[in-house]
Amino acid sequence: MSSAGLAIIDNIEKIASGNLEGLWTLLIFLAAIIIIFGLIVFVDLAERKVPVQYAKQIKGRKMYGGQSTNIPIRVNGSGVMPIIFASALLTFPQLIMSIFAPNSSAMIWYNTWMGSGSWPYIVVSSLLILFFSYFYAQITFNPDDISKQIQQNGGFIPGIRPGKPTSEYLRKISNRVILFGAIFLAFIALVPNLIFKGIGGDSSLINAFSATGLLIIVSVALEFDKQLEAQLLMKNYKGFLK
Repeated sequence: MSSAGLAIIDNIEKIASGNLEGLWTLLIFLAAIIIIFGLIVFVDLAERKVPVQYAKQIKGRKMYGGQSTNIPIRVNGSGVMPIIFASALLTFPQLIMSIFAPNSSAMIWYNTWMGSGSWPYIVVSSLLILFFSYFYAQITFNPDDISKQIQQNGGFIPGIRPGKPTSEYLRKISNRVILFGAIFLAFIALVPNLIFKGIGGDSSLINAFSATGLLIIVSVALEFDKQLEAQLLMKNYKGFLK
């Protein structure tokens, strides 16, 4: 992001010297960054809440259960990892060829047809982001285990039978949410830069802007905010207990 700051300062200096055409370009870039920031925050905090109801159980003279809670399924639960994996996989052949055969025809072909911004790169990168989003979700979210835990604790999803129907229901919801999150990641990773190149303007400002970098910054800031709120809450609990 430091390169983005330098590019903005350089653009402002050009405007001060009398180049007013760069003013509209700078305003469009700043407005686009604000919109993308808001979109990232909105999607990063979005989640699908699946309601869970626990039946009442009498153990001895006490009654347990009878509570209602929910299972939060985040829209962008994988964060920026699918973008990083897809980018690393696409740049790895280029890195190998630049080391062992920098002037070969294969290197020239790869830079021409699989370089950043080309249509084959956009298509392959979108498919890889979709694949890694589902792959990462399968590791972090297991509907079968969650269904077993709900059934063992005497819970159920209203309108859904416990056991296999519950796991299938959770898997269906998870696949839909993951699809929306993967499309969002592909949009953030590819579309803004293409739009900015279509608008034109200062190339240094275009190259300095990175929607993926914004996604990382927002994700880290939101995670830091959650951890800070958790620490403050624990501190208040300690003070209350004392």
